[in-house]
Amino acid sequence: MSKGLIWATTEDLVRNRGRVLSLYRQILRGLNSPSLPLNLAARLAKKAEVRSIFMLASEERSLHNIEDLVDTAEYVLSSLRKGELPKFHIY
Repeated sequence: MSKGLIWATTEDLVRNRGRVLSLYRQILRGLNSPSLPLNLAARLAKKAEVRSIFMLASEERSLHNIEDLVDTAEYVLSSLRKGELPKFHIY
């Protein structure tokens, strides 16, 4: 589990790094699915949106917020695998 009580320690951040990178790559790949109702410009815009969200989230140090961000990314990924866009924005 986590070493820090409220704020993430370096060990916590290193432990989550692989999981977060995997989610990031899977979401970007999921946006390429032909079953999504997006044209090329919309796909590129969504990918840029995902990149900016992950870039901003990389500064997060609260354990609870990090957990919420990972849960949200997993929800988005499950929606993309079903061939649908998420029902809410992740920002």
